Amino acid sequence: MAQWNQTTVSEFILAGFTDDPLLRIFLFVVFLTIYIITLLGNIGMIALIRLDTHLQTPMYFFLSNLSFSDLCYSTVIVPKTLVNFLAEKKSISFTGCATQFYFYAVFASVECLLLAAMAYDRYIAICNPLLYSVLMSRKVCIWLVLASYLVGCTNGMIHTNTTFRLPFCSSNIIDHFFCDVPLILKLACSDTMLNHILLFMISSLIGLCSFFIILISYVYILITIRKISSSDGRKKTFSTCASHLMAVSLFYTTILFIYLKPSSSYSVGQDQVAAVFYTVVIPMVNPLIYSLRNKEVKDALKRIIKRKRCSIGT
Repeated sequence: MAQWNQTTVSEFILAGFTDDPLLRIFLFVVFLTIYIITLLGNIGMIALIRLDTHLQTPMYFFLSNLSFSDLCYSTVIVPKTLVNFLAEKKSISFTGCATQFYFYAVFASVECLLLAAMAYDRYIAICNPLLYSVLMSRKVCIWLVLASYLVGCTNGMIHTNTTFRLPFCSSNIIDHFFCDVPLILKLACSDTMLNHILLFMISSLIGLCSFFIILISYVYILITIRKISSSDGRKKTFSTCASHLMAVSLFYTTILFIYLKPSSSYSVGQDQVAAVFYTVVIPMVNPLIYSLRNKEVKDALKRIIKRKRCSIGT
């Protein structure tokens, strides 16, 4: 941290999106609406899981942590973006940029690992139901969540320290709407080859390992489902995975597109659209996916509403 003051850059300019005043106001309204829905959806999901005893299971324990991660993930990016839509000078301090990126890296990593933990949970529930209570005990679930946050914090610390200790002595304009390492590295005055290698290796390790855990889990799940004799049984079993599969598809498609593609194929427009999708849209969509497509969540919501009506009537 002490070495950060050695740089001649005291702030960065976030030059993403447009300078058109009318379009900026339109984007402000769109982003604000999405952020409000994100807050309501994820806080509502966390509250519902905590209030309803029927949802006190490993799957919903992971889901509540995923909602918390989505909530923090979005909050790291969106509020500053909203301020910049209305500000003449779209700046962020050097320390603010480092802090934003650190928490962004933490919660992006946590999101990957929680999705993998949820896939493992579905694998145990469907393929080894007799061992489910042992293999997915509350202690095991807590350790999986803690491990996700430990890896996320370590990842964020490594990239933040190695990136923001570099000398920045020329341009301070980041062609993005938030502080992301690949674009910040372009502004450094020294050789960043080691930083790029580190970024690729750690992103690959976390992203691809999580992805392969999910892939292998679902291969076994599909094999088990195919062995079920009745079509209703197969549909019912697969329906417990449908929401998770959709969330995985949305998240990994954009993350792998951004971080595991060759640097020579970089496109500002494509990367900004993808970044909006996984930092702004996905945190809003996840609670909708898990509520609209999940009978247990809808039943829990009905029970909570009925309980509230009864208490008001009493």
